[in-house]
Amino acid sequence: MGAESASGAGVHATALVYGECGLLLFGPSGAGKSALALALLALGERSRVFAALIGDDRAYLRSWRGRLIVSGAPQTAGLIERRAIGLVTVAHEPSAVVRLTVELSGRDRNWPRMPDAESSMSLIGITVPLVRINSNVSAVDQSLAIADCLERMTLSSSGGKRIPLEQCPAVHKNRKVAASPPLNEERTVD
Repeated sequence: MGAESASGAGVHATALVYGECGLLLFGPSGAGKSALALALLALGERSRVFAALIGDDRAYLRSWRGRLIVSGAPQTAGLIERRAIGLVTVAHEPSAVVRLTVELSGRDRNWPRMPDAESSMSLIGITVPLVRINSNVSAVDQSLAIADCLERMTLSSSGGKRIPLEQCPAVHKNRKVAASPPLNEERTVD
């Protein structure tokens, strides 16, 4: 864990929101955290799933009512490094509730292809599910695996049923209920 600030405990991680889930991407420098975040942002745009950056390379954690909240530094809001290009501006949000942590292996290390059991990570006393992904896999493949993992988590927590946002008690961005696209009957689980 890094230094404390008014925003919370600082960590070396990239944070974003994908759908309604906050993600924290951990890994050593050069592991591909920014590339994975950019791939998830692009996948969200193509899939019509809300996705936005919270913070690149530095995130701040705090606890609120038993939930892990991540926020980014206001001075770098919306800025992310794209290798060989430099800093680029992307859609951003100030904070999110963390639902999943991802640990990239780094270039000199590999995680098992098939994990034995569900893993978790404890951050500031809050336990969050953890997925470990090898850095030598393309960012596109990594983003697809994470999107699949989030979808399985959502389905398992909703009893296997997709719930349109209009039927959720939570109010979406800007305190308005946003219209959800129609459900694809082929993907609905009864």
